[in-house]
Amino acid sequence: MPKMKTKSGVKKRFKITATGKVKHGVAGKRHRLISHNAKYIRQNRGTDVLAKSDTARVHAWAPYGLK
Repeated sequence: MPKMKTKSGVKKRFKITATGKVKHGVAGKRHRLISHNAKYIRQNRGTDVLAKSDTARVHAWAPYGLK
């Protein structure tokens, strides 16, 4: 049976932690930041853990994990 393909977009957008949780970048930080206040920009800094309901979908898109 052939190997399953990994979605190439998932490789670029997500990381899987050692415990199996999925980290992702926070949306809304690329442009038009002048219209957001400082609290919005500060709270969306860095990465966030994906919701548990969406984690199963990302694991299906990356059947062999992510490096």
